[in-house]
Amino acid sequence: MEYTTQMEAARKGVVTREMEIVARKEGMDAEGLRKLMAEGKVVIPANKNHKSLDACGIGQGLRTKINVNLGVSNDCCNVEGELEKARLAVELGADAIMDLSCYGKTEEFRRRLVEMSPAAVGTVPVYDAVGFYEKELREITASEFLGLVEKHARDGVDFMTIHAAINRETAARFKKGERLTDIVSRGGSLLFAWMEMNDQENPFYEYYDEILDICREYDVTISLGDACRPGSVKDATDSSQIQELIVMGELAKRAWEKDVQVMIEGPGHMPLNEIASNMLLEKKLCHGAPFYVLGPLVTDIAPGYDHITAAIGGALAAASGADFLCYVTPAEHLRLPTLDDVKEGIIASRIAAHAADIAKGVPGARRWDDEMSAARRSLDWERMFELALDPEKARRYREESLPQDKSTCTMCGKMCAVRNMNQVMGGNTGGGR
Repeated sequence: MEYTTQMEAARKGVVTREMEIVARKEGMDAEGLRKLMAEGKVVIPANKNHKSLDACGIGQGLRTKINVNLGVSNDCCNVEGELEKARLAVELGADAIMDLSCYGKTEEFRRRLVEMSPAAVGTVPVYDAVGFYEKELREITASEFLGLVEKHARDGVDFMTIHAAINRETAARFKKGERLTDIVSRGGSLLFAWMEMNDQENPFYEYYDEILDICREYDVTISLGDACRPGSVKDATDSSQIQELIVMGELAKRAWEKDVQVMIEGPGHMPLNEIASNMLLEKKLCHGAPFYVLGPLVTDIAPGYDHITAAIGGALAAASGADFLCYVTPAEHLRLPTLDDVKEGIIASRIAAHAADIAKGVPGARRWDDEMSAARRSLDWERMFELALDPEKARRYREESLPQDKSTCTMCGKMCAVRNMNQVMGGNTGGGR
């Protein structure tokens, strides 16, 4: 049976090759996965032109996935350096990589990333506009914005952030508010500025049907961007954020009418006590579509440690229903991340995702922890290193401080509770020798 998108196939009762791959990875029934995709509750971002892709599913009942942001900027335009970060991200288990390049002719990096990456690749076409057309922002036309959406789709991008929900009504509500940090979304701020300078509707909203036609042709998943995401804990859950979320729900239904897959992007910065209710609100207003969150960062005072603030919020968000976490590095709010920053961000995000999967009861999530606990009980150090999220760091820490009794560590030595319990439970009561 013929189909154009993964969602259309799912609705026609077809289990695609990508669905089979995802079902096998998740340890679930392929038919059950197909039904969730038909309902829009799971997406498989899989552009027809991304030939190196190893398909990955995002959504209800699946493992929480993580995304890594990369890309060149005006001050740091090193394509090879960003590709090295991409290779590291794949090696460390990232499920998706977003190219957030915002300077010059970005297509070289984007095309090379798509060519080499088995992880899904995402972009934000509006970032590319000023550099690609070599124009001032206000001079770029609606058709030129749409032309970049088609170009990115043709280049093999699997999902695109489209800030379509900041329409004139949403913008008017934002202007009536009293935000501490205004609009902190780069794409959202660009489109808000374009709308204000030209006194026109957001072209991504006005010509949304044309964007859907492009996405349908290449099977690009739309990630509805949250231009009004809170950039401080004070601004969380305000009227602008909720107004935009309502519009996102409407846009999600319009995408599904054309069999285009959709994710919803969310906050941002948010106090711990508001996270669970925000996840519920998104799922209600956006009809169960997969939810993709940046953090959320649960405090604003930790520059240099925002991978930790984001991991705290991300774990709670995912345990409460979020499906996809965007990593945050220690360099957030400060500079472009280095390789070491990328690693720290990925590890923190993977910890948050896995902790949430245990809480959600995702099949198989606890098995990994149980195996680690069994290795610790046996004082099997090699097995512990094999199971560690970061084996290199775990092994290095142990080798930097070796104990006299090699079965223990230098924290407790012969007073090691595990060692002593093993002896006692094994019938050896000879004084802990």
